[in-house]
Amino acid sequence: MKQLIWIAVLMIILTFVGFGLLLWLGGPAEPPTMQGITQAFGAVDYSDAPEPMQFASRNGDKLAYRHYPPAQSSPSVQGSVVLVHGSSATSKSMHPLANALAAAGYSVYSLDIRGHGASGAKGHIDYVGQLENDLSDFVKQMHPPQPSTLAGFSSGGGFVLRYAASTEAKAFQSFLLLSPFVHQSAPTQRENSGGWVRVGVPRLILLQALNGMGLSQLNHLAVTRFAIDEANRDLLTPSYDLNLTANFRPRDDYQTSIRAVTQPLMVLAGDKDEAFHTEHFADVFSVSPGLIGVKLLPGIDHAGLILQPDALQQAVAAVSKLQAPKIQADVKP
Repeated sequence: MKQLIWIAVLMIILTFVGFGLLLWLGGPAEPPTMQGITQAFGAVDYSDAPEPMQFASRNGDKLAYRHYPPAQSSPSVQGSVVLVHGSSATSKSMHPLANALAAAGYSVYSLDIRGHGASGAKGHIDYVGQLENDLSDFVKQMHPPQPSTLAGFSSGGGFVLRYAASTEAKAFQSFLLLSPFVHQSAPTQRENSGGWVRVGVPRLILLQALNGMGLSQLNHLAVTRFAIDEANRDLLTPSYDLNLTANFRPRDDYQTSIRAVTQPLMVLAGDKDEAFHTEHFADVFSVSPGLIGVKLLPGIDHAGLILQPDALQQAVAAVSKLQAPKIQADVKP
């Protein structure tokens, strides 16, 4: 009898040791720097970027954004565009696109999503769904001029899809996805997003299992890491915890989310994208009732989509189409 008790105790100890090893050793590896993306953003002139401003979230935290008013030289004042940056990045990364939109007459707001830049602790959020709450708080306080388009790049595009499929979607009249992350199992996905990200799958699975049992005390542990340059580590966000990883993306049932988008939606991407198989975007998004179009830009890579002049003009044209009176007249209140 004593022997059976000792065996049971030993099994329990070994189980806890195994879980501990999974948590410790099962985290994400450090990916090598993606030089192409690093160099592309490093070459941008940010000298005229507006200083960050702040708004208050519902829990009292101050979150950052940059405002680009319509250029005085623009032919006419349009609506507004709210920009969501990609993974690891900040509002500053959207500067060229924000400038192009402001020059065309739009009021532009570029956000530091919570967990990035000057919005809270880097790589961390308190709960899944907090990012949607933050965005809704922003809209209620800032009242972006109407019509308003929510546009997101890469992982930010995935989050825009998540928001567009939610009950809060009516805060915006249209949505623009710029080479969006869709899902790790979608036909658009390259392995590790072309080398940009590493996921600690053992740690991720164990944390999800613990959360299923109501245990969320270890959600602060990193489960994804990004291929950022060491020199930019202070500016960028090198890793995400479980909550941010789960929230800054579409829901797992991405096909249901796409079908749920009934407001005007466009997708732009380059045909030289290193992170995603962009040739599959048209098929993946064809099931959305709100889809206006999917356009692939020749010779444009992932970062180039929000940096290259030709791509910027295509993005401005997409917003113009989404906010056209004929399109907006078809939007059901």
